Parts: sequence; C-alpha cells; structure tokens
Amino acid sequence: MIRSHVLICGGTGCTSSGSKAIREKLADELKAKGLDEEIKIVQTGCFGLCALGPVMIVYPEGTFYSRVTVDDIPEIVEEHLLKGRVVERLVYNDTGSKAEELKDVATSLNDTGFYKKQKRVALRNCGVINPENIDEYIAMDGYFALGKVLKEMTPDDVIKCITDSGLRGRGGGGFPTGRKWAFAKASVGDKKYVVCNADEGDPGAFMDRSVLEGDPHAVLEAMAIAGYAIGADEGWIYVRAEYPIAVKRLEIAIEQAHEYGLLGNNIFGTDFNFDIHIRLGAGAFVCGEETALMTSIEGNRGEPRPRPPFPAVKGLFAKPTVENNVETFANIPQIILKGADWFASMGTEKSKGTKVFALGGKIKHTGLVEIPMGTTLREIIEDIGGGIPNGKKFKAAQTGGPSGGCIPASLIDTPVDYDNLISIGCMMGSGGLIVMDEDTCMVDMAKFFLEFTVDESCGKCTPCRVGTRRLLEILNKIIDGNGTLEDIDRLESLCYYIKANSLCGLGQTAPNPVLATLKFFRDEYIAHVVDKKCPAGVCKNLLTYTIDKEKCIGCGKCAKNCPADTIQRTDYIAPGHKLASFAIDPSKCVKCGACMAGCKFGAISKQ
Repeated sequence: MIRSHVLICGGTGCTSSGSKAIREKLADELKAKGLDEEIKIVQTGCFGLCALGPVMIVYPEGTFYSRVTVDDIPEIVEEHLLKGRVVERLVYNDTGSKAEELKDVATSLNDTGFYKKQKRVALRNCGVINPENIDEYIAMDGYFALGKVLKEMTPDDVIKCITDSGLRGRGGGGFPTGRKWAFAKASVGDKKYVVCNADEGDPGAFMDRSVLEGDPHAVLEAMAIAGYAIGADEGWIYVRAEYPIAVKRLEIAIEQAHEYGLLGNNIFGTDFNFDIHIRLGAGAFVCGEETALMTSIEGNRGEPRPRPPFPAVKGLFAKPTVENNVETFANIPQIILKGADWFASMGTEKSKGTKVFALGGKIKHTGLVEIPMGTTLREIIEDIGGGIPNGKKFKAAQTGGPSGGCIPASLIDTPVDYDNLISIGCMMGSGGLIVMDEDTCMVDMAKFFLEFTVDESCGKCTPCRVGTRRLLEILNKIIDGNGTLEDIDRLESLCYYIKANSLCGLGQTAPNPVLATLKFFRDEYIAHVVDKKCPAGVCKNLLTYTIDKEKCIGCGKCAKNCPADTIQRTDYIAPGHKLASFAIDPSKCVKCGACMAGCKFGAISKQ
C-alpha cells in the first residue's frame, strides 16, 4: 500500500539542475531501505519556483524541499520517509523563519507569497501529475471535456461557450478565440486544420514549453475540441526541436491517446475523427507568426504571407485553419467543464481569465506564475516575485520580449491586462516578464532586443530586413558615445516607419522596445548623447574608472589584474595607510572592469 508520494520536478529547469539523478538516487535508497512498495516517486512538470530547483514535494504532508542534491537523498529517506521527521534545512520557507512558522510553510505551500495570489488554470496540472501517464490526467477530469462536447454539445454550442468566456489568444495578439473559431467554422472547405503554435522563442519565455512538459494531454484534448467545433479532422503541433523534453512527452501523450481511443477514428463512439501530428521547428523566431509557421509546416522556408486572406479562410495547405498557442488551448477543457461564466468571472472586463508569465531578471523568485488578469505589476514583483534582490530599486519591467515594451517604476501599479498595457505603449506578448533594477541601462536593453530581431528577421520585406539594421546602427552609435540629438529623432521616426510598413508581426513590433524606452527613459538617451555618460554605468565606451586615493591602501592588486598595464603607483600616501595609492590612466584604460572586481576596499568606482 502506498503511504507517501514524492513528487520531483521533471521540467527543463530542474532537469538541467540534476533532478533525473535525484530520482534515480531516491529509487535506489528506497529499495535499499525496503520502502519501494510504500513510497511512490512521481515525475511531474514544472512547479513554478524555477530558481529553487531541483524541487521535491512529499505528500500527504505537503513538505516542499528546494535545491535538493543527490547527497541530500539519504538524509531525506532516513529522516523524513522512514522516521517522519522533516529535514528542516531543505524546506522552502519564504518567511525567513526557522521555528514557529516552519510547520505552516512545510504543510501549506499555497500559503507562501509565491503561490498565494496565483490562480492556476492553464498550469493546474503542472507539478501535480506525471505528464507521461494518461491515467493521472484522466484522474484530474482529463478528456471529460472532450466527451462532453461530443455527447452533449453541437459545434455551435462549443464556439458560443468559448466566445462567452471571453478567452483571448495568449500568444500575444489577444484576438478573441471564439471569434476565430467561428470564422473557421463558417469557411467552406473540403478539409480543415487545427494548428498549435508551440514555437515559443522570446528570450526568457518558457510558459508554453512548461505546459507541454507538465500537461501535454490538455493541449491534445483542446485541439480535438477545436477540431470538432470547426469541422476539422487533423491537427498539427509546431514545436521547437530545442525542447526535447516537451517533444518526448507530446509523442508519448499522442501514443497513449491513440491507445485509449481518444485520438483517431470514432472518438467516444461517435462519428468524429481527429488525429494530431508533430512538426519540429528549427528555432526561427519568425515562425511564431502564424502564417510563417504554417508555411514551415508545409515544408517551405518559414516566411510570412500577406493577409488577407486570413488563416481561418486560407491557412495550412491553403485550407481553413484555426491556430492558437499552447496556453490558449490549455484553458479550453476547463472552460468547457466549468462553464463560460466561471472563466469570465476572473480577470477584467475586456481581459478575462488568467495569464501565465515567465518571471525573470532582477527578481528574487524567478519562475513560472499564473495570475488573474488585472493583477498589478506591483503585486507580481513584490508579493509573488519577492521583490528586487540586494537592496536595489525597481526600474522597469519588460513585457512581451522583443515585441513588447517596458513598464517604468512610476507605473508599477498598472493592472496587467491587454488594454492597460497597450494604453501605456506596451503589450502583453506571450508572457515573458523581465524585471530590471537600477543598474540596467535602458538604451542597452533596447539594443539587446533589437539585436535579436535583426538576427531573426526572415528578410522577406525591406522595412524589417533593412530598417531594423539601421535602427541598430543608430543605437550602437549612441552607445559608443558618437550619437547626436538628431540621431535620437531619426531613431524615433524610423521606428514608426518600420511599424507601419513591415509585412508581419515581427517587423511591426520590432521597434517597440526602442519606442518604449524613448517614451519613458528619453533622459538616458540624452545623457548618452550630450553628457557622453551612461547613467547606469553599463555602456563600456562611456565609462570612466577612477581610484579614490583616500580609500586605496596601495596593495597593488588592481595593477596586477589590469590586462592593459594602465594602473600605476602614485606618490600619495593616504592618512593611516603605509603604501602609496594607485591611479588609472584613462587614455589607456580598456574598461574591462577587472580592477574594480578585484578591489576589496571599495576604492575603485565607475561612472
């Protein structure tokens, strides 16, 4: 009889931290202690607290162990699983307490700051079930929604339910899902398709990948529901080949669904047939755009097509097609089972439900979070994310990755939903949320994202292919200290030209990080141009390293670390010191920062 379940994260983050070796060691230890028949090891998807991986939860107690290593396993088995004593040093505890609050933290993970304000819908099964076991998905009401639509609902009923729920596309555009399905159903065609966009390529984004790794059957079930709604019998999942765990679990899930008769012919004894194929992407960011994605599935180079006609009319293989991303599909089964009103009760008036964010950057608790639409940025950063580490101040948050914009500290109380972000010149995007502190140069940040889009442009249209390169050239000129005020004006006007004339969403949104930083942090651009200074001390060519002669004790470590031999001893000996101080020759300094990194006395500064 099983008395305990040990859930170990098998997502990409924890796998890269060694969770597979931990599972194997745990299995060996349990067998050695004769506990392998009493305690079951369950490999799950992502729990969310990625920075604390590898993570492990022991049920029924609910004890959450973080940063577990292979060497910790014998102690966990001996103390907790055999003797019933919690290994306190490994328990996740965001209160800082080691005594009176430890029991509450160990037994109620949902009471921690990270989880308390979350509402998990798309992530409901991630970290809860074994994604490679269809029985566990079924035990969580899996495929009940598909059975319901096939037995009790017409295609129009399904589309009305999704429409009434207010679900909008979670891939970034925010187009109403029910309306998209209605267009595809109304289109005439002898063949129709359902496509899942799993080509998640934004820097720092891993929402869709985590859903596929932790709950792949939810996506398969939703795609079958969409197929029934629009009259399609075939689906395609376009997923990056760089996501091997997600691909493997999708393959397993599709095979299991076939074995159970949940994919294939005559599903649930009806005349509905539906099958799903996987197409691996080669990592082109432009293939996240729906028409480029479909072109790639067809075996051609991934380039966007002019619209109209839209995919609902002429999509994959020139047939009517519905395309949604992973997170959008992950919401569908729950909407069918619990009703449109249930989903619409969450969120804001025009942005219903929840949104998954990959929280990263200068934040204490990096990881995956799912919050109701309308939650403020302050709540996400301070309450869920734990705030900015090292006593630094919050400066801005980048939403939407290379296609998005930044929210400055002055707007930290902005409710996060589609319309509020657009109103301040930002966008939701697919869900990447990168937090920046006071040490971030916003000009350099804009350059980082622009470099990405320049590399990822397919080159089909001139405004994107050439225009983004011109933007990058101007940014580099400013960052190198050679910019003028006219360059700032030229930068801004070129941004608007590229947005208005590019063929697809990649080019149309590529200038967004530049425009957002110009809107909220124009003073930093001016400082780079007029003062030839980087206020954040990031842009190398604008830095000046100096040694405070009063603090310098004359140890000479900075001179030894300098690769350019620019640091020499002076004749000045500060009061209380025995050796003469050092000084940096700015004309020879290569600004590598080795001197400052090696100084233990805070005598070297940059500005």
